[in-house]
Amino acid sequence: MSKLKELSYQELDNRCKLEALPFKNTSQLETYEGIIGQERASKAMEFGLKMKMRGYNIYMSGPTGTGKTSFARQILSETAANQKIPDDWCYIYNFSQPNQPLAINLPAGTGKQFQHDMEEFTKIIKQEIVNAFDNDQYEKEKSEIMDEYEDKKDELLDKLSKDAEEHGFKVNTGSSGIYFLPIIEGRTISEEEFSTLDDETKDEINQKTNILQQETLDIIRKLKNNDKETEKKVSEWENKIALLALGVHIDDLKEKYIKFEVIQKYLEEVQKDILDNLDDFKEEEVSEEQQQLLIPWMQKPETAVTKYKVNVLVDNSALKGAPVILDSNPTYSNLIGKIEYENEFGSVSTDYTKIKPGLFHVANGGYLILQAKDVLSNPQAYEAINRVLKTKKIMIENMKDQTGIVAVTAIKPQPIPVDLKVILVGSTTIYELLYEYEEDFRKLFKVKVDFDEEMDRNDENILKLAQFISGFCKKEKTLHFDKSGVAKVVEYASGLVEDKNKLSTRFNEIVEILCEACMWAEDDGAKLVKAKHVQQAISEKAYRCDRLDKKLLEMLNEGTIMVDTEGSEIGQINGLTVMDMGDYSFGKPSRITASTYIGESGIVNVEREVDLSGTSHSKGVLILSGYIGQKYAQEFPLSLTASLCFEQMYGGVDGDSASSAELYAILSSLAEVPIKQSIAVTGSVNQKGEIQPVGGVRYKIEGFFELCKLRGLTGEQGVIIPCQNVKNLVLKDEVIDAVKKKLFHIYPVETIDQGIEILTGKKAGEKGKNEEYKSDTINYLVSEKLRRFAATVSSAGGNKKIKR
Repeated sequence: MSKLKELSYQELDNRCKLEALPFKNTSQLETYEGIIGQERASKAMEFGLKMKMRGYNIYMSGPTGTGKTSFARQILSETAANQKIPDDWCYIYNFSQPNQPLAINLPAGTGKQFQHDMEEFTKIIKQEIVNAFDNDQYEKEKSEIMDEYEDKKDELLDKLSKDAEEHGFKVNTGSSGIYFLPIIEGRTISEEEFSTLDDETKDEINQKTNILQQETLDIIRKLKNNDKETEKKVSEWENKIALLALGVHIDDLKEKYIKFEVIQKYLEEVQKDILDNLDDFKEEEVSEEQQQLLIPWMQKPETAVTKYKVNVLVDNSALKGAPVILDSNPTYSNLIGKIEYENEFGSVSTDYTKIKPGLFHVANGGYLILQAKDVLSNPQAYEAINRVLKTKKIMIENMKDQTGIVAVTAIKPQPIPVDLKVILVGSTTIYELLYEYEEDFRKLFKVKVDFDEEMDRNDENILKLAQFISGFCKKEKTLHFDKSGVAKVVEYASGLVEDKNKLSTRFNEIVEILCEACMWAEDDGAKLVKAKHVQQAISEKAYRCDRLDKKLLEMLNEGTIMVDTEGSEIGQINGLTVMDMGDYSFGKPSRITASTYIGESGIVNVEREVDLSGTSHSKGVLILSGYIGQKYAQEFPLSLTASLCFEQMYGGVDGDSASSAELYAILSSLAEVPIKQSIAVTGSVNQKGEIQPVGGVRYKIEGFFELCKLRGLTGEQGVIIPCQNVKNLVLKDEVIDAVKKKLFHIYPVETIDQGIEILTGKKAGEKGKNEEYKSDTINYLVSEKLRRFAATVSSAGGNKKIKR
């Protein structure tokens, strides 16, 4: 038997060389600015930010903890700092359509100033108009107009009275109007006396009455015209007075905001509205104390100047560039804004001053960062984002449309145009689901920034990691790390991705170890964080989570779960499994047994028969039939039944990493050659007998090692792994030390033949010139057994004897 390769401890060494680190401790390093190990993501982000066309919003995809959100916030802040500050946005009263407030944009800071100016204007104008009408000159001029009105009125009524006397009537005027009383024999008669007159006299009186009524109608028409003319004169005079008080202030505002046509038009409408509603200004203003004393229905809901207020929706006066908004609660109303309502004494009302901004308003002209999970967990949030990005407008809907509240006054604010870039941060799974099932997603989020969970382990990235640690220490104002501490963190980062040539980019997990290592160093009274403190942090973190691991190890050691680590058995092998508890993963050996006998059922997967086998495991078992048939049954039919079982496995099994171990057990059973129980096996196999790489090799090796160590290392124990998994051997120091002392062995194999030789101590065997396997080899014994099975089945069926 040719000597098979065994890994040396040098090949397993994962330690970071201290002499390769160009510093004594991290206090000597500058903080690294930027994202580490994400060149592809950085370039994609740079492209997404440069592309200004519609639809090029960004989805940041990748595992949790790789720094997606921090990177987005950092690079967007840098980019936004050099961009133009967006305009303020305000809502003002719409005099032509009061229920549709107007949206206006003004340069940053101008909105707040305009709001203040209008507040001052309304305060001043209210008082000045009151003062203008509260003086002798106004009263004198008004009295003259009213006197003229009264003179004309008296003149008309006198004429009517004279005409009535000429026709024998007396005129009476009252609140009910003008009426006539007949005069007979020098005196007016009553209605009762009129009824006693003869018909001729009555007819004569009625005829005169009709003539007077026509003249009265003409007089009344002239009186009404006189009223209108007088009212017009009073109004013109009052407007003239009001303009004297109002005009200078309006002109000052127009001059100040001369560049803004929309404000010019608005101020003209304000002036017209004030003149049209002077009575509201002339009334004595009710104080807040007096207002509270009034009964509810007598209280004034708003003052005359409420409509002249400016609602500054977005104030960008404090910005130094474009806005960068990060939010974790993207509800529908938080995104698009809302209209607040007041409920006073059962009456619900609102107005344009109660319009509140949403995230889109605040981020308009800049960037909005949202977590994809948060968006999808809030009803209508994703639809709101879709609508805004498609229409490029923010439309604030009335609250009653969303909540069912019926408002007394419903308003529909003018939509605000939007120009911003939305950055969604989420997992790859969410991205794939949205891309596949949400039609608009691929049109609106055309830039994918894909974060990797690992980076190359080279000198450049190791130095960047050290600079990251330095930045952490400075930010948290904690102890710095010496060379050994940094080296141990590098080794831990390799362990997270189970690859000696890679480092993890899941910096949140690295930061956890940094925090805990600092605590242990401080507890130790050290001035720097050293390797022992980092290792203590790693060990303590594992200890808090490994209860089930230790419980199963105890059950294995005492034999409750039966696994042998010494001796040899036919058709029995130790497979290796990984259990993932979420925050902790560990490996454990599991006994796999195979029973073979004559039949035509092929390989029977006991787990599949009782619905405990996953699809991947079932596939792996089916592949074994292909391998056995292809290798041994080319000249005779395969008449085999093989029963495979994971002993004492009741929770189900999945994955094909045990398929090679299952095949070894079948071959052992067929060849009737025992397998060493001191060697455990992991690895997938294909139909050609080639060993394929699997996951979790590190945990599987360490799990079997723990059991062997507990029972006592004999020097015969070890693990067979796929040769492709050598790079994944980021093992604990004690495992490497055991390999160094020849107390534990790790065998990388490429084929089933290599593995079976290690497990049985016998050659696998190759075919000679006669196409037969050499005698007393595993393959020969298996082939002979299968030939006998086939001959027996053939004989029982009355067929010809199987030819050798």
